[in-house]
This record gives sequence, structure tokens and C-alpha cells, in this order.
Amino acid sequence: MKRHLAIILVTVLCASSSLFAQGGGAAVPFLLISPDSRANGMGDVGTGIADNIHAMYWNPGGLAYQFDRQATLSYSKWLPQFNADLFYSYAAYSQYVEALQGTVGASFTFMNLGEFTRTNINGEAQGVFRSNEFALSLTYATQLSEDFGAGVNLKYIQSNLAQGATTAGEQGGTGSSAAVDLGILWKPSKLTIGGLDLSDRLNVGLNIQNIGSAVTYIAFSDPLPTSFRLGLSGKLLDGSDGFNELTLAADVSKLLVKRDTAGGFDRLPLSMVTAWSNPGLETAIGMEYVYAKLISLRAGYFTEPSRLGNRTFLTFGAGVRYDIFSFDFSFINPTEQNHPLANTLRFTLLVNWQNISGKQAPLTAMR
Repeated sequence: MKRHLAIILVTVLCASSSLFAQGGGAAVPFLLISPDSRANGMGDVGTGIADNIHAMYWNPGGLAYQFDRQATLSYSKWLPQFNADLFYSYAAYSQYVEALQGTVGASFTFMNLGEFTRTNINGEAQGVFRSNEFALSLTYATQLSEDFGAGVNLKYIQSNLAQGATTAGEQGGTGSSAAVDLGILWKPSKLTIGGLDLSDRLNVGLNIQNIGSAVTYIAFSDPLPTSFRLGLSGKLLDGSDGFNELTLAADVSKLLVKRDTAGGFDRLPLSMVTAWSNPGLETAIGMEYVYAKLISLRAGYFTEPSRLGNRTFLTFGAGVRYDIFSFDFSFINPTEQNHPLANTLRFTLLVNWQNISGKQAPLTAMR
């Protein structure tokens, strides 16, 4: 479907993330879209859970506790309210490598923004082009101790908003950048607070995403959506009865982008300090109930202050597991009418070869 380039791209960016939130906007906001239906069904929480391959997005430190092989595919038709040919997809693979004493992974994120008609200054059609953005990520994670895992993502990002476009004789419309994510996850094997035994029940995670150089299109540039995420999760039921698991989780996040009224922005690493003066945080809470490790039910709530974009929505999700396969889906239910994200469905397939080689995992993995 053909749309006017400026209108549809601004709509996509504003609806996909807090483009104008927290004092300024950022390029490539597709990097802030959660790739997995499980986390989305819980209100977009995952920094403190990070217990499967999607830790590569939520918190690479969580990948340090995974000693199997996993692969995943996700898909979502984006902004269905607009009936446009927009979609988001994600693919990833991870594996423990004994020689590296850690887990490695790779992921590919692709955002299709649709097909557009290119016109000249007189409004005459000059052909069509497709617009898209993608990111390729490589991950390494390892345990620093029995209770601490740390991980790093290295990313290459490319934004093809208007391939072949020219301004003042210069080719443009395509920008690229490189970035890094740094994450840690604390999973205390022995912890007692006020007489309450929280051993193997509580996780605390921290992730700083998209630390990198600005993306430049011809004569202008925008910063990456560098973000600070802090997450907490706890198991109210740990499945020790063989049937019932119940997890509660919460995330808070802050966009570390600082703009001025003239449209300029602070460069890294300065922005990681100055952006804290921007008001407000994004907050998400969620829960997951798992029965007999086969069926999962999820719900969550996401909110941000009105001055930051006013995104507020409920999410619901479910999942089923059979052998090494898990299939999850989620649904977004905004609290306002005619919201761009209304009726957004996400689907995720995860395959987990749980140490099928028969090799003995490190002792820290067997608790």
C-alpha cells in the first residue's frame, strides 16, 4: 500500500515508541519494540526475568544462566488500525560454548515500513521504493559468580527510510550506526529478608541499551534511543508441586536522550547524565501463571505520564508448550479509543533443545 512518506513514517515512529518523550526524540525507535509475545503479554516486562533466549533483548546478563540451544521467531502486523503493510519480525539463536565459558547468540530485527511513491518537487511520480529498518546483534554472556551474570550485545543498525533520495544533490535517506547493550542479572541462590526465604525466587536485572553514535540522514542526525532499564521479578509459586508456577515482575525504564528547544541534542556520554533531568519514567508490571509447564496465562499493565507520550495499555497473553516447542501470543488493549496500537497481536515460536547433547552443564546452572 502506498502512503505519503512523511505522514506514515511520523505515525509509525510516534506510535512505536516515545518518540517525543522525556525531552526529545530518537532515531530508529523500532529498537524499543519488545520482540517476544511472552514479555508483551506481561505488559512489556523482562529485564528482571531474562530466563530464555529473549534475554538478548531484555537483559543480556540473563543469557549467562542458559546452557542449552535455543532459537526463536516473532512476527507482528504493526499498527493494524491503519490497514497498512507494516510489520515487525525478529529471529534469534543462542548456544552455550564451553570453550568460551559462556553463551553466545545472534539476532536479527526487521521493521518493514511499507511501499511509497517517490515524487519530484512538482509532485510528479518518480517510481516506488520500500522503506525498512533492521538491526543485527551478536551477544556474549557469562557468569561472574554463582549469583551474577553479565552480558554484552554488539549491534549494527541500518535505517532505510527513503533509499535513493537526494537533497541538494546529495544522496541520502539511509542512515546507519553501531551500538552496544550492557546487562547484568542477580539471581541470589541464598537470600533471606526479614525471615522470608527468597532463595532462587528473586531476580534483579539492569540493562543499558543502544549506547552508540547518532544516525545521520543527509544533513541531519538523531540520537539512538539509549535507554536505562531496571527490572525485578519474583516467584510466588515455584512449581515445586509439579503443577503451579506464578511469577510477578516489574520494569522501569528511562530514555537517555536530551534535546534542547532548537532541536539539538547532547552527545554520549554526556546525555547519559543530562537526560535524567527529563521528567518521568515508563513503568510496566505483569504476571505469568504456568500450569504443569504446559500452559501459560499472562497479563500486564504499561503506563507513562501524559507529558511523555501518554501510552497506557493493558496486555494479555497465553502460551502452550509441547516437547521442545513453545508458542506464545499477546494482545494489546489500550485504555483510549482509536489508539494506533489497538488490536496489535504478536506471535512467537521458541525452540529449546535442552542440553540434548547430554553434556554436563556447569554446577551453577543446576540449581
